[in-house]
Amino acid sequence: MQEKYDVVIIGAGPAGIAAAIYASRGNLKCAIIEKEMPGGQVNKTSIVENYPGFPKITGPELVEKFFKQLNSLEIKQIYSEVTSIKINKKSKTIMLKNGKTVNTKAVILAMGRKPKKLTSDHYKSLEGKGISYCSLCDGNLYKGEDVSIVGSGNSALEEALYLSKICKSVTVLCRSESLKGDPVLIEKLEAKKNIKTLYNTSIESFHGKDRILKSITLNQNGEQVELETKACFIFIGYEPATEFLKKLNILDNEGYIIVDSNYRTKINGIYAAGDVVKKEAFQIVTSVSDGALAAVSAIKDIQEM
Repeated sequence: MQEKYDVVIIGAGPAGIAAAIYASRGNLKCAIIEKEMPGGQVNKTSIVENYPGFPKITGPELVEKFFKQLNSLEIKQIYSEVTSIKINKKSKTIMLKNGKTVNTKAVILAMGRKPKKLTSDHYKSLEGKGISYCSLCDGNLYKGEDVSIVGSGNSALEEALYLSKICKSVTVLCRSESLKGDPVLIEKLEAKKNIKTLYNTSIESFHGKDRILKSITLNQNGEQVELETKACFIFIGYEPATEFLKKLNILDNEGYIIVDSNYRTKINGIYAAGDVVKKEAFQIVTSVSDGALAAVSAIKDIQEM
C-alpha cells in the first residue's frame, strides 16, 4: 500500500527545509521532494553576510547546516521532479517525473526561483562555453582571466566581488546609470581595483571562436564597443519555478503563487512559501520565515480535519 503523508513539501531550499522542520515538530508525518540538491539557489551563492548568527559564511556551508538539521528528523526525502498535482476531495496526489505518485493531505509549495536566461539560440550555443549563470560553479575555470558580469542587483555585485578574488579583472555591465544593489556592496565593489563598471551598457551580440566565447559587442551610450572577455556571467534576475502549477489557477501574471497572510492559497490544503511568493525582499531569512508560517498554518488546518 502506498504511504500517505500529512504534508508534503515541494522544494528543499531554505523555505522548504524550514517548513519541514516545523511540520515535523508539529507531529505531522511529512516528506520533502527536491529535484536537484537541497539548498536551492543558496548552493550557488558565494558569500552570505546577512543571515543572523553567521556574520560571514559561504552558501554551501549554510546549506550543509540546514541539511544536517533536516537529516536529524524523521522526514522522508524524495529526489525527483514534480510534474503535476491532482486535487482530490480529501487529499492531494503529487505526480513525479519518475512515474511514481505521492499522496498527502496537504502540500507546501517551496520551489523557489530560477535565474532568468538569455533566450537567443545564438547565446544558448555558448552556454557552458563562456556564458554562465553561476560564478561559484564556473568561476575557477577562468582563474587569472578577464571576465564580465551582466547585472546591477545584489546577486551580480556579490558574484563580481567573488570573481575579483580569482580572476584578473571583472567588468560589470550595467544597463542603467547606477547600480541597484545594497550600498555596502556597492562600496565594496568600488574599492576593488580589478572591478570596472560600464554604465548605460547593453549587449548587442556575443562572439565565439570554435564555439567558445571570445568577445562581446556592447552598446554603450549609443556607441558600439568591443569587449574581450573569457567568460560572461549572467545575473539579470529570477523567475518563480512554478510552470507545473498553471492548471491550478493559483498564479499571478508573473508566475508567483497567490497566498493570504497565512500562506494559504485559494485551494484548501495547499500553501506556498519562500521565493515562489512575491515579496519586497527575496532573502534567505524571509524564505525561512515563510516556510515556518506556512507549516504552522498546515498544522492548524490538519488538526481541524
